[in-house]
Amino acid sequence: MAFAKKRFIGAVAAAILGFSGAQAVASNGLSGSYLAARQAALAADYAAAAQYFTRALARDPSNPTLLEDATLSQLALGNLPRAVPSARKMEADGLSSQIAQMVLVADEVENGDYRALLTRLDDGRGVGPLVDGLLRGWAHMGNGAANEALAAFDALAAEQGLSGFALYHKALVLALVGDFEGAEAIYAADGAGPLQMTRRATIARMQVLSQLDKNDAALELLDTLFGADLDPALRDMQARLQADETIRFEFITSPQDGVAEVFYTVAAALSNEAGPDYTLVYSRVAEHLRPDHGDAVLLSAQMLESLEQFELAVDTYKRLPPDHPSFHAAELGRAAALSAVDRIDDAIDVLEQLTKSHGDLPIVHMTLGDLMRQTKDYEAAAEAYTAAIDLFDDPETQQWFLFYARAISHERLDLWDKAEADFRRALELNPEQPQVLNYLGYSLVEKQEKLDEALDMIERAVAARPDSGYIVDSLGWVLYRLGRYDEAVDHMEHATELMPTDPVVNDHLGDVYWAVGRKLEARFQWRRALSFYGTSDSSDDVDPDRIRRKLEVGLDQVLAEEGAPPLKVANGD
Repeated sequence: MAFAKKRFIGAVAAAILGFSGAQAVASNGLSGSYLAARQAALAADYAAAAQYFTRALARDPSNPTLLEDATLSQLALGNLPRAVPSARKMEADGLSSQIAQMVLVADEVENGDYRALLTRLDDGRGVGPLVDGLLRGWAHMGNGAANEALAAFDALAAEQGLSGFALYHKALVLALVGDFEGAEAIYAADGAGPLQMTRRATIARMQVLSQLDKNDAALELLDTLFGADLDPALRDMQARLQADETIRFEFITSPQDGVAEVFYTVAAALSNEAGPDYTLVYSRVAEHLRPDHGDAVLLSAQMLESLEQFELAVDTYKRLPPDHPSFHAAELGRAAALSAVDRIDDAIDVLEQLTKSHGDLPIVHMTLGDLMRQTKDYEAAAEAYTAAIDLFDDPETQQWFLFYARAISHERLDLWDKAEADFRRALELNPEQPQVLNYLGYSLVEKQEKLDEALDMIERAVAARPDSGYIVDSLGWVLYRLGRYDEAVDHMEHATELMPTDPVVNDHLGDVYWAVGRKLEARFQWRRALSFYGTSDSSDDVDPDRIRRKLEVGLDQVLAEEGAPPLKVANGD
């Protein structure tokens, strides 16, 4: 599978066009379209790539690599019908292409031509061993031959490493034809495989159990795998099961749905192992064959985000309508993608609308709070976190972050009493959480309060996260505040090793150096802090004017001007 080994297209002109750039210019003027297409493809700009590869094909309609890349770019863009002509051309020309075969398989399934699909598989014009084995089973189902379908899945299950996929789809076929006992036997078997533990398989199995009048078993399964943290779809199923409603099996309603599930199953398996572009083409086929396949749509959008194609991700997230069970997840993703391209106001609008339609979901308010905190609107952030907290009758360990985030917002609003209360509530829920220990400890140090307790907190945080520059910096800083300057030096130097371009850490090291009499080195560190101020991926919680003043008159004079206590004689000597 050559496609799996390249990011999108070949790296050089010769690999794509089959001859040198000079030949291209001389022969048919392809160079302009080719170069534009190649640049767009390397940047994963699928819309531009599709446009320019199509232009290049108009000049050289039988070029194998241009045909494949035009097919690929259209498929990655989600325009499968536009990929069909070039895929057919490749097959007619006798060219072997996994991408073209994926497109043609989807086209045959969409047209209900399962006999053609079986012929394709028999002729070895499929996608690959796993996909072809699963497709064979669903193709038989499309031809009304359930026994042949089950036999195909059994044959695939006998192959090493493929039984989990085969059994997952066999159970779906059994449920589709009404053999719920057979489907449940597969789900309940010890060797059913990890796929049976996924969210999708759980939904399918709960529908099967309900059809078997085993709602209690379905509820127990739901509680075991997901606890109280349920999304709208699962929560709806829970309510219906608790009401003793018999839930129809509608996870798969047709062979076409089954084929969509084949491509999604493989895409999900690839998502943590293959490149995002490779995963994307599988999820695109799944969502084309079943537009309401929320998981496929979400996966496609996530892969586009991984490729930094945020605007395409936004468009993909928008494919799920407001009444879809996964709409809230799509809107959360859309807000994140909008934020990634600095469309902050649009992202806030998406989340604020979501608080109206899905205001019973804590994640919605928490995400809005995170975004408002990012924009430094701490009052709005605190309100959003409060809305999330109020949705819990009795917060559990995993809710520590809500109190922690609200505490930060209160601290930035100079509401220290509220901030400290929230920090301590977060620690009640998660006593050794290093981020909370560090932030609370550091804040106490800055306020010159409870320094011994602050030191203990930060030491515990460092023990948990010894490679965190911020936390190591906090330890050095509390030692500095306690007048233990010599002890602070090693920790502050280590912090700058961990975060060499952070202005806060460099500023702190400068102060520590000054306190131990290393004044030339102190000025050097302050200059470094100024040079890093305002750069990306660094904290700007420093006052550049204060640093400049320290460079002019020294730390002792600055402290005197601020009315702060003077530096102690090092270590009390």
